[in-house]
Amino acid sequence: MPMETSRDGSGIEPVGRGALEGRCLVVVGGTRGLGGSAVRACLREGARVVAVGIDPTEPAPDNAPGWTGIGGGADRLETLIADAREPGVAEAAIEQCVRAFGGFHGLYHVAGGSGRRWGDGPLHTIPLEGWNRTLELNLTTAFLSNSAATRWLLEHDRPGCILNCGSVLAGSPSPSLFGTVAYAAAKSALEGLTRAAAAAYAPHGIRVNLVAPGLMATPMSQRAQSDPGIVDFIGRKQPLDGGRIGRPDDLDAAVVWLLSDASRFVTGQVVAVDGGWSVADVSPHAARGTASQQSSSRP
Repeated sequence: MPMETSRDGSGIEPVGRGALEGRCLVVVGGTRGLGGSAVRACLREGARVVAVGIDPTEPAPDNAPGWTGIGGGADRLETLIADAREPGVAEAAIEQCVRAFGGFHGLYHVAGGSGRRWGDGPLHTIPLEGWNRTLELNLTTAFLSNSAATRWLLEHDRPGCILNCGSVLAGSPSPSLFGTVAYAAAKSALEGLTRAAAAAYAPHGIRVNLVAPGLMATPMSQRAQSDPGIVDFIGRKQPLDGGRIGRPDDLDAAVVWLLSDASRFVTGQVVAVDGGWSVADVSPHAARGTASQQSSSRP
């Protein structure tokens, strides 16, 4: 019987009642931020989840059934503390999912982040180490998890779905305020990986898609959220809902849909969840400045 669902703290209705009932999922990068919110949404929709991350799970709201911290005893969530950049982590998470829940049906890869601490920025300023480390964090991790999921599904002759988290910057850059070229390049390459894998494995019933968020309020974007110039820019660049920075739960409905049977005829797609960023015709003139240019953020 499908589980009951309820509104989350934002007042946004979940996708449906039990949209992921019976699904066993792995979320790489699932212990905080966008991934943590997605895990909570998947649990509300009836899934069983292994959340992989380098940090302990965030505290759960009261209306997230099945969500516990490290070492919790919930029967629908397990946590694996590990670095997605390390080979074998994704395989271990899938094995844990099969062992704990009896199967594996899908992967959501969210792990990634800003490379500014390694020098990511304008093309002419990026050191080789900064380029390599930013691509390792945002692209190599996805390669490792996507290839592990694909191998398991092929070896067991099972259909399944893979969902990647990209960025609006892959196709709609804003160099004055978000000029991190290595990050944008990694997210652009992730779109290529997604489409190539979708084309190759569709005959096997394996769907591969990508969500591309705009600027979201996550721990990674704290500096951008406190920059008045960027906030002003976002008010015009992401004009939906009055013009605001996105919330992780804004992305959750798309994630649940793409991991569920409701999207069973969808593969190779990039779904922008960006408040209008990718179609808005906006100049960042009112938000230029040294502080803004140095802000860490995610899109």
